[in-house]
Amino acid sequence: MNQYETVFILNPVLSETQIEEAVQKFIEFIKSHKGTITSQENWGLKKLAYPIENKKSGFYHLFEFAIPNEAITPLEIEFRRDERIMRYLTVKLDKHALAWAEKRRKKNKAKSKA
Repeated sequence: MNQYETVFILNPVLSETQIEEAVQKFIEFIKSHKGTITSQENWGLKKLAYPIENKKSGFYHLFEFAIPNEAITPLEIEFRRDERIMRYLTVKLDKHALAWAEKRRKKNKAKSKA
């Protein structure tokens, strides 16, 4: 199994429950393809660098997960099919990226406790 990180942007007009449904859909997808979620972050509503679908903001989410390589293509197809997703980016993590992600998680955990 390889380690991956996906950041996706949800449409800003969605309600809180619709956002949660979309996030749960992809968590279930990863788990159903024998994957495990390492980390999940909700970055909230952010301003976009440029308009996408005439929207100037979007809800950002980050997943860090381990999944078999052959499940990435179906995952990205699901991102393309879901009209709630405006953009997504999936990257395979190497040992340096894994170390950086671990450091970021520890930093975020310390920040949330303070």
